[in-house]
This record gives sequence, C-alpha cells and structure tokens, in this order.
Amino acid sequence: MSKLTFGFLYDFRNPPQWRKPWEAFYAETLDVIAETERLGFGAAYVPEHHLAEDGYLPSPLTLLAAIAARTKTMRLGTGVALAPLYEPVRFAQDAAMIDILSGGRLDLGLAIGYRKRETAAFGVDFTRRGARFDEFLQIVTRLWAGETVDFEGKHFSIKGARLSPPAPRGRVPLYIGGFSDKAIDRVARFGDGYVGNPEIWDLYSAKLAERGRDPTTVGIRIPGLTSFIARDPAAALDELAPYFLHVNNTYAEFFAEDQALGMGGMKPKTLKEYKASGELKIMTPDEAITYLKGLQEKMPLEHYLLGMPPGLPTERFLHYAGHIAQDVLPAFA
Repeated sequence: MSKLTFGFLYDFRNPPQWRKPWEAFYAETLDVIAETERLGFGAAYVPEHHLAEDGYLPSPLTLLAAIAARTKTMRLGTGVALAPLYEPVRFAQDAAMIDILSGGRLDLGLAIGYRKRETAAFGVDFTRRGARFDEFLQIVTRLWAGETVDFEGKHFSIKGARLSPPAPRGRVPLYIGGFSDKAIDRVARFGDGYVGNPEIWDLYSAKLAERGRDPTTVGIRIPGLTSFIARDPAAALDELAPYFLHVNNTYAEFFAEDQALGMGGMKPKTLKEYKASGELKIMTPDEAITYLKGLQEKMPLEHYLLGMPPGLPTERFLHYAGHIAQDVLPAFA
C-alpha cells in the first residue's frame, strides 16, 4: 500500500466580499502554508486560472518559488498549471530552478484547461491546445533529461535549447490531469501519475496496461475541493458553506462561459440551496480515515489535498487544520 500524505490546495483567491490588501493577503497565506508544514502536512499545491475577479492565482511557478523559500520538507506542486499557455523552454528552466531551490521537492500537475477566454488572452488556439500540450511535453521532458533539443513541430520551433543549470533529478515528476479517453492516454504516455478524480482510476490503469506500464509504479493525487474534515460536520457546514459557495459559483461561471466544453459542471446556487445540496461533503475524522484507506487499497494514492476556502479567516482555517493534523494524520504515519 502506498504511503499517503496530506496537504492543501491554495488558490489565493481574495474575493471582493472578504477582500484584504493583496500584499497582506499573500504574506498571510504564505505564513499559513509554513504553519501547516509545522503541523505535519506534507504538501502544498497551487492551481492556475486567469481573468478572475477574485484574483484566482495566475502565476503558480512564481508562487511555488516563494513557498519553497518558506518551507523545508513538504512537497510543492501545481494542481494544475495550464500547460498550453506556456513556452516550453522557459517553463522547463523555471521548473528546474524551483526544484533546485526546494531541494528536489517539486511536482508538476498539468492539464490543457477548458476556458476559451484564457487561451484567447494568451494568443493560443483553443481547438489546438491538446496538440500543443503534446509538443510541450516532448520538449520539457527532453530538456529535463539533459538533452540539447532541436524540435520542429506545428506549435514550437526550437534550436539548440538546453537547461543550465540543469534539472537536478533529470526530471520533474509530472502528474497530468484530464477526464477524456485521449487525455488519460496522454497521462499514461507522459506522466509519472495522475491528478484528478478517483473515479478515473479504472480507465487510467487500463491505459497504463495498454502502454505496458505497471499501475503500481505510478502515483495518484486527489484534490478534494468539495470535501473537508471536521469534528462536528454540522457546525462546520454552517461556518464553511459561504466560503465553499464562492468556489462553487465561480467555477459555475467558468463552466458556463461560451459553453466552452458543452459541460454542465457546477451550477450556481444560493447559500440555502448549496447547504441543502450535499455537494459540500464534510467528513468526520473517522469517516475520512475509512474513505482514504479504501482508496489506498484500490489505487496508489500518494497525496490527498483539501482546499483552503477563499475568504475563511486564517485563524479559523488553522483551527480546522490543527484538528485534522491531530485526528487524521497519525492514521497514515
């Protein structure tokens, strides 16, 4: 059975209804991340979106460099970065530098994204982002392996590229996200593991077998973004629902934009509707332990990530984090 570590996903949203000065907000959240490491959490991940009114983190690699400077042991990662928006040589070099600064603690979760306005803002063809991602992966993995890269593709034309300083491990672990058959095949081809929903495991393990890879040698990271753990779930629902509602409703806006993928996604709700929907699943510590041990028995689960709800006061977040550290982490030590 794989060893499981816990952490949080920090999207650095600063919603207007709870807004703090940006400099103070970022400094305070970095303090929180350092404190979760002291509490025993083993990972801090950051996502990426653009053009969001609440400031949803747009620059994950910059932020990971700052987290690397404030921590010593926890894994650092993107969950996920939007690979088609990046130039591969610069991305590969920046990632190698963060891996150096962190002492080899960097993991990279990558995906193609689903918002047309983000690709439009970066001058990227939305309909070609999968093909661009495939070329990107070929280039960055060769660069991390120490090659001098010449590459001529439909999206990138590169001559004589190499990394100096090099990637210290010869690779930065890649955890690729996605849900479609083609996306999961990409994970099986390029990835060290998968980041996403546990329901994908059966498809992913089948794709690994098709490519002659042993499913026990990969890693799974699950972001439980609509889940939380608390000693008193009813009281926690009352306190946390307004903050998780903001997450729900902003994702609902993303999914509805331009009908980009024709997907339903989350639906906007009132607070009353959201609390009654059951979509925010707050587990007791015992329920969480049972659930996660069940996942461990089924798949090589490495990290389970909860979200830091945007707008929740720092002291209240650390209150819950402290209880999770006391009640849940020892069961997986």
